[in-house]
Amino acid sequence: MYGRQKPDLLSPRECAIIAAQAADEKKATDIMVQQVGDLIGVTEYFVICTASNNRQVEAVVDEIEEQCRVRGGAKPFHIEGTADGTWSLLDYGSFIVHVFQPETREYYRLEALWNDAPLVDLEAEAGLTDLQYSERIAKLVGRE
Repeated sequence: MYGRQKPDLLSPRECAIIAAQAADEKKATDIMVQQVGDLIGVTEYFVICTASNNRQVEAVVDEIEEQCRVRGGAKPFHIEGTADGTWSLLDYGSFIVHVFQPETREYYRLEALWNDAPLVDLEAEAGLTDLQYSERIAKLVGRE
């Protein structure tokens, strides 16, 4: 359950924003944070981003782990991914991070499954002003 955080840790929203900032730091694209707690009940937030290749997926995952630990005091309960490196997941309980390569993200379209979920405004809340979006994701986040 997503209530496993210690009281002195940052909120799930703050940690999800840290994860988004870390992904941006490693040049991930199509970064979005969805508030899914009211829709799925197993977590509060999904952080979804795209990395261009296996090495970048690994670099993004490593940076998210590091920044969430250092800045948010959070460590993942579970990490998994595909053997070919096209997708990785970090489960922090109160938020879950998905790092996809473009083809895998397009295939699963995870963000579309929860399209009723409110999006976190990453420009306003995370200070991320130069985010890069593909045409499909730009429409979802209102950046057409």
